[in-house]
Amino acid sequence: MKSLVQTALDCLRGLGSVEEMRRLGEKSSIGWVRNNSHIHLPPNFSAFENVEQAVRLAAGQQVTVVGLSNYYDFEVYGDFFQLGREHRIFPVFGLEVICLIDELVKAGVKVNDPGNPGKMYLCGKGITRFGDLTQKAQQIIAAIRGNDTERMGKMIDLLTKVFEGKGVAAGLTAQKVVEQVCRRHGCSKERVTLQERHVAKAFQEAFFSLVPGPRRGKLLGEIFGVESKAGPEDEVKIQNEIRSHLMKAGKAGFVQETFLDFEQAYSLILELGGIPCYPTLADGASPICLYEEPVEKLIADLKKRKVYFAEYIPIRNQPQVLLHYVKTMRQAGIPVSGGTEHNTLDLLGIEPTCLNKIPVPEDIKAIFWEGACVAAGHQFLTLHGQCGFVDNKGNPNPAYTTEEERIGAFAKIGAAVIRKYQQG
Repeated sequence: MKSLVQTALDCLRGLGSVEEMRRLGEKSSIGWVRNNSHIHLPPNFSAFENVEQAVRLAAGQQVTVVGLSNYYDFEVYGDFFQLGREHRIFPVFGLEVICLIDELVKAGVKVNDPGNPGKMYLCGKGITRFGDLTQKAQQIIAAIRGNDTERMGKMIDLLTKVFEGKGVAAGLTAQKVVEQVCRRHGCSKERVTLQERHVAKAFQEAFFSLVPGPRRGKLLGEIFGVESKAGPEDEVKIQNEIRSHLMKAGKAGFVQETFLDFEQAYSLILELGGIPCYPTLADGASPICLYEEPVEKLIADLKKRKVYFAEYIPIRNQPQVLLHYVKTMRQAGIPVSGGTEHNTLDLLGIEPTCLNKIPVPEDIKAIFWEGACVAAGHQFLTLHGQCGFVDNKGNPNPAYTTEEERIGAFAKIGAAVIRKYQQG
């Protein structure tokens, strides 16, 4: 029996030939629809209880192109496709991966993680080879999952001792936390790779079940070693405090992470058929991370690393900073997309906005839409066995002589594919 993932990929491939989409793309402008190029679906830690909720919210807010960016669990993409199809929500498949760049660690340079020098988040856009993983992709993903599983198990054991030391017998194990995630999201254990946020939520829930509200603030202060600033019923803030006061470097529950290096992360994205993409933090950190300032230096380094696509999560950014960074990148020949992540319990709107819910400027919306179309065009061509926006070594598609020509061509193809899909 064909899997839902394979059904999704076959359906997108079957929308037409590459030549047909090129012709359709040349006949009209790329237009614009509401889009979001980066969300996380459960069992990744997510604002959504299940895939159906994510689809329902996107449809209700008329966001009809959605990019999926999970860590390592791609089976859920088949579920999203099946549920989203009746609402004509076009999926752009992707992933997020974390790597460590040794020379930046040694130099103390923060990249797009404001707390850890040398730690880089990297995304892949338009992946198509996740239904039947190559041997290399299987090996890399297995190594990541193995490292993460071992680390989370050790952290849970340490946190259990910390809480027990203050009279809170949480009684948690890695297996119990995995089972909680499975119950919450209705998924199998095989789909779950625990993240710090899963663990913090499990300890917060155990703490709430054992400690009445009036005693929580004082006892949290004893557990953290510093005063808790969260209200006694503020689940999300207490989860964040558990992470910051107990799970970060130098804290009682910290266990060192084992990361891929940049080359391994980059090769995983290519093995999955995607476009390597840099998620830019910009003024999501204060001050802006040294690696990203000024944006011209960032662009030069990304091109040196053969990263020709960028992304923003605008809810972190002031509009004027977003305008400067996005426009400068796009003028340098880098397509840009925008998303929301939805990787905390805060259930934001699906259409991206800037900091304090200020609307994304209209000209940036147009650039984000173009970027989503480029990713969709790449996804379609690679499904047909052709060279996408980049080839299988990360080099720009050689059929185009300029960056503008390449971006324009893929945006038109992607827009045509999306229109064909949404027209049924």
